Amino acid sequence: MLEKALMGGKRYWSWLILLLAMMSVGFRFYLLQLNQGLTITGMSRDVSWGLYIAQFTFLVGVAASAVMVVLPYYLHNVKAFGQITIFGEFLAVSSVIMCLLFVIVDLGKPMRLLNMLLYPTPNSILFWDVIVLSGYLLLNIVIGWNVLEAERKAVSPPDWVKPLVYVSIPWAVSIHTVTAFIYSGLPGRDYWLTALMAARFLASAFACGPALLILLLLIIKTLSKFDPGREAIQKLAQIVTYAMVISLFFVGLEFFTAFYSQVPGHMHSLAYLFAGLDGHGKLIPFMWAFAFLAIGALILLLNPRTRQQESTLKVACGAVFASLWLEKGLGLVVAGFIPNAFGEVAEYLPTAPEILIALGIWATGALILTVLYKVAVSVKEEVA
Repeated sequence: MLEKALMGGKRYWSWLILLLAMMSVGFRFYLLQLNQGLTITGMSRDVSWGLYIAQFTFLVGVAASAVMVVLPYYLHNVKAFGQITIFGEFLAVSSVIMCLLFVIVDLGKPMRLLNMLLYPTPNSILFWDVIVLSGYLLLNIVIGWNVLEAERKAVSPPDWVKPLVYVSIPWAVSIHTVTAFIYSGLPGRDYWLTALMAARFLASAFACGPALLILLLLIIKTLSKFDPGREAIQKLAQIVTYAMVISLFFVGLEFFTAFYSQVPGHMHSLAYLFAGLDGHGKLIPFMWAFAFLAIGALILLLNPRTRQQESTLKVACGAVFASLWLEKGLGLVVAGFIPNAFGEVAEYLPTAPEILIALGIWATGALILTVLYKVAVSVKEEVA
């Protein structure tokens, strides 16, 4: 089936060339990072996790969100999701690959990744995170490819695929839960030291992942002859709505806990994000953008009329994805380091090389997703 990725029009090949160009630029700056070290990034002794780990955290959620189409279809026989399940699984594949790439670039030297294999440390949460991510990647590749192959041949998938599907459902929850434990298991960081962290991660994942999937399906509908179906998109939109409500509710709980109890570390981190701390506040515009985008998206999603119109649904899903990227893909990680152990503020903003390396990885994920979606759409058009 992979040969279908080699057949496309001028627009398809132009898009691939653009992604390859972005990957080349990112790789060029990654070579610079290999030569000069992480000093070219905005990270420091006080803020040792930055854009790379923030993107890793965010994309784990996007990968885990595939369960939102797999679970209803395979466990509850929601037939509307039958046509789009493969797209959720392929989105998970590209997301996990990007996650692993962000871990590699954050390590500074890729050979350090071998330490996890040569000297495994079961008491390390990061060790288990890489294990569950690698397993989830393998599960989605095997399940997605075999189901698509069976659809092309107009036969049922092999019997051994269904047990893998059932395994992948709790596995999807585990990858983001384990990622949350990386943060909530650090007693020296008050902002992350909350039992609510895993629940926050899952709620935001089940909002931003399906929101991105809706946008991708609407793009596919526009550019191809494949129609994912209005019912499937609307059911996904309802999932995004409920998950977004829960996600913002959890954020509100963090504010209540911090400011009602007056816990200094927790309170100062939130104050830094939204109002600044000791004259420092580089992330204030980003976090208020998160608040406005999230509230605007929720208004559009809660109103059935705007949720059911494709034009406003696109705006709402775009706002959901952007807002949660700002909150989880930037603010959450940085705020955990502020203030530092001495009560001082050491600010962080990603540098240009850091951003270009991150964009190169996003382009890599987009290229993989484009190829996989091209194969899937071609098969579905052929079957139709």
